Amino acid sequence: MMPSNEFIGQNKEDLDTPVLLVDLDKFEANINHLAEFCRTQQTAWRPHSKAHKCPQIAELEIQAGALGITCAKLSEAEVMAEHGVNNILIANQIVTPNKMRRLAALQNQARVITTLDNTALVEPLGAAATSCSTLIPVLIDVDIGMNRTGIGPGLPVLELARQICSNPGLEFAGLMGYEGHVLDIQPPAEKIRVCHQALEQLIQSRDLLQKNGIPVEIISAGGTGCYQITAAYPGITEIQAGGGIFMDNMYRSSCNVDDLDFALTVLATVTSRHPGHAVTDAGFKTMSSHEPPTPIGRDDLELRYLSAEHGVFDIKPGFTGPEIGDQIEFVVGYSDSTNFLHDRFVGVRQGTVEKVWDLLGRGKLT
Repeated sequence: MMPSNEFIGQNKEDLDTPVLLVDLDKFEANINHLAEFCRTQQTAWRPHSKAHKCPQIAELEIQAGALGITCAKLSEAEVMAEHGVNNILIANQIVTPNKMRRLAALQNQARVITTLDNTALVEPLGAAATSCSTLIPVLIDVDIGMNRTGIGPGLPVLELARQICSNPGLEFAGLMGYEGHVLDIQPPAEKIRVCHQALEQLIQSRDLLQKNGIPVEIISAGGTGCYQITAAYPGITEIQAGGGIFMDNMYRSSCNVDDLDFALTVLATVTSRHPGHAVTDAGFKTMSSHEPPTPIGRDDLELRYLSAEHGVFDIKPGFTGPEIGDQIEFVVGYSDSTNFLHDRFVGVRQGTVEKVWDLLGRGKLT
């Protein structure tokens, strides 16, 4: 595999394909747009890093104004902390003794918040912190309508918060919810209504805690698909929108996010040509089939299917189509399920490679 620094200075069209590209101008504009939008709403930005798994990109987000990052997994948080990120939320519950000890020890490198939605885990998590002489900050994960993780709002939140507050190894830091069930709702007015209905459950739970003498520092919510609604909702203190720095077809077509530009692409080469269809060297092991990728500037092609190593595209009637050796650049369908297939991002500005970032969190699943 070519060393990362040997890409620098190459023309985009000279790269071996398939290759994962980031248009740096669009990428930087997306980061700045998200950061500035949050600033205008007086809501903090804690972007989810599951899309990029890259400490260097996390640092760029923080430089733009993010207060820290969100991780999906403890091992991702360990990578981020090792590379200097010092404010991290793990948006999943830690349940095994070994992981609890790792989380407790990680507090010596960074403030790493975790989540709880079950009273049975309070005692062992607190014991792990005490054994390491650290304090683990905790958000209560509240189910606000997605029916995936989270404790019910209201009284169940109050009972769990009381248990956390009474444990000497734990620090109650606030609440978290995810309104992911609203992302593809149409029309926009209905999406806003249902999103507000979900978020209000977090605010009502906060009010109940404060009425009972429990201060609430953080109320965390929000992904890219509804970031404008959630960041503007009174009482939300931070949003976790992360994938918008890249933008993709899913956010545009399913979630109707139209104020961010497509910065993430895959460059592929036509390797086989037949009457009626062309085949590229990028299949579903290169770009996700979760949402179809789309060729840029190619009205002549329509995706038939992605197999492991091949992208098969029908040539529309009336078009001659590409030839063997032609390069085709694709907007990815979904960044989260594309990026982890690759070892690195190749950052391009005006056709020339300027940056290469390794996905150091790739494969960190524990």
